[in-house]
Amino acid sequence: MHDQSNTIHVVNGYEKNAYTYYPVLVIGAGESGIALGCRLKEALGFDQFRIFDRQSGLGGTWWINRYPGVACDVPAVFYSFSFSPNHKWSSYHPPGPEIIRYLQDVCEKYQIIDKIQQNTDVTEVRWLEDEQEWEATLLQMVPGTGDLSTKERRKIMAERGREAVYFKEEKVRAKIICSAAGGLVEPNAWPESISGKDRFKGDIFHSARWDYNVDLRDKDVVVMGTGCSAAQFVPRLTKEPYNAKSVTQVMRSPPWVVPRPAPLMGAIPEPTWEKWTPKLFPYIPGLGRAYRIFLFCLSEIDFQLIFKGTQTAAKFRKAQEAFLVKNIEESTPKQYHEILTPDYSVGCKRRIFDAFWFESLNDPKIDLTTQPVTSLQPNSVTLGPGRTYPSLSNTDSKAPTDESQLPADVIILANGFELTTWLSPLRVVGKRGAVMQEVWDERGGPQAYMGSAMDGFPNFFIIFGPNTATGHSSVILASENMVEYAIKFIRKIVKKDVKTFEVKKEKEIAWTQDMQEKLKDTVWHSGGCHSWYKTENGWNATAYPYSQIDYSLRCMFPKWSDWHIQYTPKGLLKHRISQLLKVLALATVLVAAYYIRHDVRGGLKMFGHIGRRFVKSRLLWALGLAQGAVKRLPE
Repeated sequence: MHDQSNTIHVVNGYEKNAYTYYPVLVIGAGESGIALGCRLKEALGFDQFRIFDRQSGLGGTWWINRYPGVACDVPAVFYSFSFSPNHKWSSYHPPGPEIIRYLQDVCEKYQIIDKIQQNTDVTEVRWLEDEQEWEATLLQMVPGTGDLSTKERRKIMAERGREAVYFKEEKVRAKIICSAAGGLVEPNAWPESISGKDRFKGDIFHSARWDYNVDLRDKDVVVMGTGCSAAQFVPRLTKEPYNAKSVTQVMRSPPWVVPRPAPLMGAIPEPTWEKWTPKLFPYIPGLGRAYRIFLFCLSEIDFQLIFKGTQTAAKFRKAQEAFLVKNIEESTPKQYHEILTPDYSVGCKRRIFDAFWFESLNDPKIDLTTQPVTSLQPNSVTLGPGRTYPSLSNTDSKAPTDESQLPADVIILANGFELTTWLSPLRVVGKRGAVMQEVWDERGGPQAYMGSAMDGFPNFFIIFGPNTATGHSSVILASENMVEYAIKFIRKIVKKDVKTFEVKKEKEIAWTQDMQEKLKDTVWHSGGCHSWYKTENGWNATAYPYSQIDYSLRCMFPKWSDWHIQYTPKGLLKHRISQLLKVLALATVLVAAYYIRHDVRGGLKMFGHIGRRFVKSRLLWALGLAQGAVKRLPE
């Protein structure tokens, strides 16, 4: 029978147990999934894959986050794929819709649009030991319901039945599964500690699911949160076309706010950059790449000076904090200086790169408070008693603590995302029925070797998995590193040299121990803050404790000895011949070194003789043997 393991095909097409087989199945059509699809075609010339995504459009977090002012907070030249650079961004920090257009253009350029299936939820993947394949459960969704949060979908199903969200279930199989599910997608829920939600008459929504049907004009708006999203949309709410009557922003604790970086460290005004770079970058070879490298170098310096636990970094953080405090005092009203000044080290939480938020706090329609929302009434919220920052033990603080009522027509949650529940709601079942999330619980928390693989889960690769976020560099750069890493394994499988890759348990555990231990010597753990980088018990499954240069090199040169590799007969022969050639090469060098040590001229002459007579003949013999044997071996 013709081997179809590298082609998409239907098995048992007329039977009840029929299924579609995909050599490579990718979960998620955000940046990582798109990069993987493009590189499968470009690097391997392989197009027998399918990308599934529950959302109704591609782009991941950029598709779903549509709040006013959504934009890239790092320079866009550093926020595009190296294999498909965009030299015509409209601005240094382009808006979300432009990023979506860029991602769509990349998909069209690499002709993978037809490889992406939207409105499809991959709910479970299960390893079939006998077949050496993965079985995936796909749920076809009512178009648009995949754009809702998991909690919203569950609510709809509870009220209107399962068919209101899912209308078809399908089982498919795959040789390789890559999870490219992003993190900034599933929004945090309403805080259960705040009572009265059921009696509030106004609208409540999360910024990550912005409801443009809600008219904010002449409304009293309460925003709960002061993260990166809130810093982008709050300044716009009192202006056209929103024109809110008032905006009260509730802050639990202050972030460190850094002025948004300008081109060439401020040497070039943004309007000048926006005018000339679209004309220069496409036509001067290497100019765009050179600037990208320049930004990369700056970010790596930033890592050493902000995030490391060295004395040099501590001194730099102090200097940076003094500069940022001065920026607070110069940019915001005096009444906010105390509550906007963090009591932890810069870098401990995600920094906000700000262009408009501090300026907006001078707007009389915008108010900032650290008094918590404690309850809701039909047309108002209760603030306090108490405050979340500064601590109530700080008796010198002038920040208010008395309970007060605040009129409210709309409440917008900007309280972040569920980032400690990796892969959720996907259920991953590996060898002997082991569930990945349960294995993580047993071992202390979410983890993966190289942020990509777990023992007991063969041929399953995570793109942008645990401990791969850097906090200082481009997310796309990190994703590309992981994609290139996965490609090295996928190549050997689709070439039928290897059946399965599975990381060794002791190597995964050692990797995780190193991550958690080294993270203790970074500002994420020693900076004195509570953040979404780590859980309540101190487990940090988010950050990578080394530089992006370090991670790039690890991705370039996999340690094959850290893996259990099940070779095909053809692949095993090729592997053994490769090992033999390495031994022969080493022997040649040692023999030559011996002769050269005793007689340089004679040794060099002998080396040439060995090279011509021995090495060449042995190499040709080995290659000829391999070529003939490979043709005879089954795949």
